[in-house]
Amino acid sequence: MISRREKNVLSVKERNKFKFSEAECKYWRDENKHLIQGLAEKILIQFNGWQLTKAEIEVGFLILKGFSFSEMAGLRGGSERTVREQASNIYNKAGMHGRAEFTAYFLEDLLPTNTANSN
Repeated sequence: MISRREKNVLSVKERNKFKFSEAECKYWRDENKHLIQGLAEKILIQFNGWQLTKAEIEVGFLILKGFSFSEMAGLRGGSERTVREQASNIYNKAGMHGRAEFTAYFLEDLLPTNTANSN
């Protein structure tokens, strides 16, 4: 993810490439909206099964979206320490050891195991 500061220093060519990537991303999201919504609903069901609080659910989704702890704190208007504690609570309630295991729990089966033959 590119920060606003980094975006400001991009060259015109890089900005155009970035805009194209944003357009591609939007197109992909629009084309797969029903799948994305279904996945989000299933993830929420799992979060509720782990008895996550509202704040932990929000942090859980932000983790899955790839935000850093400092970015999450900024988005949520809280401290990075609080976000780290909430993430730790999520991992404990889910019986996992960290961000990578947590993310893999939801994404592992969505991705092919052998990508060498992909086009």
